[in-house]
Amino acid sequence: MALVLIGFMGAGKSTVATELASRRAADPLDSDALLEARFGHSVAREFELHGEQAFRAAEEELVCGLLGGAGTREVIALGGGSILSERVRDALSGHVTVLIEVDPDVAWERVRAADDGSERPLARDREAFDALYAQRRELYEQTADTVLVWAQSASGSYPVFVGRGLLDSARLETVWPLDRSVSRPFCVSDTTVAALYAKRAGPFQGTVEIAPGESSKTLASAELVWSALVEAGMTRADHVVALGGGVVGDLAGFCAATYQRGVPVVHVPTTLVAQVDSAYGGKTGVDLPQAKNYVGAYHQPAGVLVDPDTLATLPAHEHAAGWAEVVKTALIAGGELWERIAADETLDERTILACVRTKLGVVAEDERDGGRRQALNLGHTVAHAIETVTGYARYRHGEAVGLGLLAALRLSEQGDLREIVRSILRAHELPVTLGPDIGIEDLIVATRRDKKRTGAQVPFVLVSEPGDVRTGCEIGEHELRGALRELCVS
Repeated sequence: MALVLIGFMGAGKSTVATELASRRAADPLDSDALLEARFGHSVAREFELHGEQAFRAAEEELVCGLLGGAGTREVIALGGGSILSERVRDALSGHVTVLIEVDPDVAWERVRAADDGSERPLARDREAFDALYAQRRELYEQTADTVLVWAQSASGSYPVFVGRGLLDSARLETVWPLDRSVSRPFCVSDTTVAALYAKRAGPFQGTVEIAPGESSKTLASAELVWSALVEAGMTRADHVVALGGGVVGDLAGFCAATYQRGVPVVHVPTTLVAQVDSAYGGKTGVDLPQAKNYVGAYHQPAGVLVDPDTLATLPAHEHAAGWAEVVKTALIAGGELWERIAADETLDERTILACVRTKLGVVAEDERDGGRRQALNLGHTVAHAIETVTGYARYRHGEAVGLGLLAALRLSEQGDLREIVRSILRAHELPVTLGPDIGIEDLIVATRRDKKRTGAQVPFVLVSEPGDVRTGCEIGEHELRGALRELCVS
């Protein structure tokens, strides 16, 4: 099974193929480049000399030949129109086909700004370009096994693969972002997830298992992981695999960032919270008794591999808790994603992908929480205080985030929107009130210790409307106390 990249012109298939092939110690193959070498001139010139029909026939012959003889380590980038051929689509069935998604505006800008002297024969008119994009989009989605979103940040980039059945051993080996024959994988997981998926995601040089739950996200657990990696013989040339949910990802990422001053980490998220939020962006860390996520580091992953099929084994209460992060992301994104969530549509790959794109877009603008990325903390200031005051044992992270969203919407003076979110949370059997034994004053003290505080005030994220959130907002103690009191009585 080769890794075959498909997608519209300007998606960056050739660039991504080169990057992925280098990670697999292989040479990339590009069907357009191979055709130009065969023609002795550009694709545009071939269109002029013999027309599109003749070009498609030559393309079909070459691509089917490539796919018929492709080896397991090869990475092949196909021309944007190659999948129009039924023969090509049939030949793809023996390989892992990955759709490289691209926004049409971005694709147009890339195609028109190309400085390689080439001209795309089907990119001379913007209206026709957009129509062609719309015409092919459904076929791309139907043909692909997996979707690749390429994550960008100031400190580097990495691939995010999303596809059902990705943990099938043959497919997983094809998309693994590092060469496992050179960099050995060492897995960190919890006992529940390891029993379900460690064999499927492996083989691993060693597996370190922790107890499930937030109580394992501590410096003591980090020391256990570091020591286990030493005993297993892990070196700086090897990499950590974070197999599990948000706790595993945060802990394993932190251990990878600090083990021998830093080794790569590959995230394989198995919970909804991790698949839509925590596996991306490079934030790692552990909790202290006084405050959540107080010790950590930024450490971008080498790659993220998302198999939505793993959600089938997620307990109902854990799946529900993940919905709070989906709602948070939808409030930040607005538009189509918010409309789907407000209508409480069934979760599918489209929703997961939309959440991934939203988070990656924010992180690309602001990796280190200097501005735009603070929007991702919507609802989290109060949520972290709730978790801290209750000893990280009473509320799951997603449950606390749901409560935090209700507080943030009250502080935003968005009563109608708060009721919509409250209805969504209740529909998923998430808490919408605080326990009567939780002290409001204790919560206020905990918010003052929030790690986002840089001065006298803790900055809050408020919502003007879905798709329009404001960061760095100062909230008086009286207003905060009122929002928390409403959680206790609503």
